Amino acid sequence: MPPVLPVCHIPIAFPTHLSHQPASRELLEVWESERVAKEPISGHRLCRAIMAPTGLLESFLGAIQASLSVLLVILYGGIAAWLGILNSGNTKAVSKICVRMFLPALLVTQIGSELHQKSASRYVVILLWALLCHLASFLLGIMAHIGLGMPDWTTVALMFNNTTSYPLLLIAALRDTGILKALIVADETTQEAIERAKSYFLIFATVSSCLTFAVGPRLIDSEHAPDEDDKQSAPSSGEILDHNDTEIVDESSQLLPSNQTQSSVDGPYIRNSFFPSRRHSLSSPSQRQSVSLDTRSAYLVTRRSWQRLGPRAQWWLLLISDFFNAPLIGALLGAVIGLVPMLHKAFFNDTTDGGIFTAWFTASLRNIGGLFVPLPVVIAGVSLYTAMQQPKAQGSQAAKTLPWAPTIFILGIRFIIWPVASITCVYLMASRTSILGDDPMLWFTLMLMPTGPPAMKLITLVQVSDAGEEDETSIAKLLTISYLISPVLSLTVVGGLKATQMAMH
Repeated sequence: MPPVLPVCHIPIAFPTHLSHQPASRELLEVWESERVAKEPISGHRLCRAIMAPTGLLESFLGAIQASLSVLLVILYGGIAAWLGILNSGNTKAVSKICVRMFLPALLVTQIGSELHQKSASRYVVILLWALLCHLASFLLGIMAHIGLGMPDWTTVALMFNNTTSYPLLLIAALRDTGILKALIVADETTQEAIERAKSYFLIFATVSSCLTFAVGPRLIDSEHAPDEDDKQSAPSSGEILDHNDTEIVDESSQLLPSNQTQSSVDGPYIRNSFFPSRRHSLSSPSQRQSVSLDTRSAYLVTRRSWQRLGPRAQWWLLLISDFFNAPLIGALLGAVIGLVPMLHKAFFNDTTDGGIFTAWFTASLRNIGGLFVPLPVVIAGVSLYTAMQQPKAQGSQAAKTLPWAPTIFILGIRFIIWPVASITCVYLMASRTSILGDDPMLWFTLMLMPTGPPAMKLITLVQVSDAGEEDETSIAKLLTISYLISPVLSLTVVGGLKATQMAMH
C-alpha cells in the first residue's frame, strides 16, 4: 500500500504511476528525506511541494490563457460597437457610473475587508511603490519629450498604465488557470489570496487616479474625463460651486469642458496644465491667441471668494481639490472600516458574529463593485473601435503612418523595461531584506503593477489639448496596438511568478 501523508488535514497518497510528475517527485523527495531522518514531516515544506507549479511551460500556457481572456473581453466591446449596440454616446453613462459608484463600492469592500492593523504595513509599501513608479515614469516621459523631441502625449502614455480593470480581470483569469497556487503558503484558499491581491492592485490604482485628477485639466480616473454634454449653469455670485458636479465620460467623446473659456492671456497659471509641452512654446503668438481657461472653482469655495483670488492661488487650490475624487473617498472609507475593529466586525464578520451590515449592505456593495471589473474593459474596446473609425468616417488623410519612434519607445518601456525593472527590484528587496514582509502575493502584484498597456486616458489628454486630428488618430493606433499585444504580459506573469518562488525559498 502506498504511503499516506497527512498534510493540511488532507490525506495524500502517492500512486507510483504519478511519480514522474515534477510536483510528485519533489513531494516524494521531501517525504523520503523526512522518513529516513525519522523526523516529523514539515507541513510547511510539504505544502510548498504540493503547490509547486508543474513547470515553466504550464505556467506560460496558463498566463497566455489569462491574457487572451482579457483581450477577448476588449474584442467583445469592439464587436458591440461594430454591430451598433454600443457607441461613444451610450457608453458615457456606463463610464460615469463605473467611476462614481462601482469603483468606490469595490474599494470599500476590498480594502475594508483586507486591511487591518497587522497588514497596514503592506499597504504603506504599495503607496510608496506607486509614488516611485509614477515619478520614474514621469521623468522618462519628460526626457522623451524635452530631450528626444517626442510628442507631449508620450509623458502621460508612460506615466499612466491601466491600473484598474485590466489587472483585476487578469488576476481573476489567473485564478482560473491555477498557476497562482504556488504563491499560497498560509492556511488559506486561492480565492482568499486573490481577493487580497485585488486590494493591492486597487491601492496602486487609487494613487494613479489621484495623480490623474491633479495633473491635468478635467482628466478623471483611469479611463474617463469631464463631459461637455452635461452643462451646469454658472453659479451666481456668492453661491458655492460644487467641484464634483463636473461630469465624466468615455474617452472617445469630445471633451472640451463647457465651463472653460477662451483667452488670449498666456501665463504659467492660466492653463490648468501639469505636463510640460513643447507644442505651445514652438507655436507663434497668432497660433496661441485662443487658450483654454479652466474657470472651475475649488470645492466648497464661493464664487465671490474665488474671484478675489489670484491665478496662482486658484491653480494650487484646484490642484489640491482635484485629489478628492470618488475613488479616493471610497479608498479612505475602506481604510477607516478596515482599521477600526468595531467597524470591520460590523461590515465583514458573519451575521451570527456581529456582522450587522454583512448580509445586506456589504453584500450590495460587493454586487455593484463586481460590475466594475469587466465593464471598463468592454468600454475600452468600444472606445478603440470608435477612435479608429472616426478618421475613416470623416474621410481624413491624417495619420496615415504611425509615428514609430514614440510608439516603439512607449511599448518598450511598458512591456519590456518596466517588467524587467520591477521584477528585479522586488525580487532583490524580497529575498535580501524584510521591507516587503512575508506575503508572496504582495511581491507578485508589486512586480505587475507598473507594467501593461497605457491607460485609455491618453485619448482624453489629447482631446482637451490643442492637438490636431493627426495626433488623435496616432494615439488611437498606439492604444490599439498596445492592447493587441497585451498577451505579451504573459512573459511578465511567468517571470514574476518564478522570481516570487525564488524569493520564497
